[in-house]
Amino acid sequence: MLHGLHALLAPAVAERLTLVINHVLGSEAVAVQRLRPHAGRTLALALQGWPSLLPPPPALAWRVTPAGLLEWCGADGVATPDLSVQLDASNPAAMAARAFAGELLPLAIDGDAVLASDVNWLLQNLRWDVAADLERLFGPVVAQQLHRLGSAFAGALRRALHGAAELGERLRAGRP
Repeated sequence: MLHGLHALLAPAVAERLTLVINHVLGSEAVAVQRLRPHAGRTLALALQGWPSLLPPPPALAWRVTPAGLLEWCGADGVATPDLSVQLDASNPAAMAARAFAGELLPLAIDGDAVLASDVNWLLQNLRWDVAADLERLFGPVVAQQLHRLGSAFAGALRRALHGAAELGERLRAGRP
């Protein structure tokens, strides 16, 4: 039953992640301009060292569209991507805490140098402006309150993930 649930949820998660990535890319004209020349090329994200106790992540591989956005390649991914990005995911809680803190995660990149350069530029320069999106949906007054609430929640989540990461490291090292 758990396997069947995972088979249903993993593609949905990957598709929603693709929508978020495309939303962030589409909000900056320079981002799509940097990706347009790479139309048809593929990039894959591999989460190295993913804990076996957790359900495996979905195949994270995308094809660059002629519009300069990304299209998820499906549950099977791609055999040989033009660009392969490896991320140490042996401690997902620590990885999530660092990502929520806005830190760039250490990556290993292999493949097309020009595509890698453009993807690296995107990783270093693009940020999701959540406040602006909330304002478009709810207006400035409600958006400000929602943004404050979300920031407080994100801070609490960061602290909880940081604590979980420290606990995981202590347990891995054999310390109580």
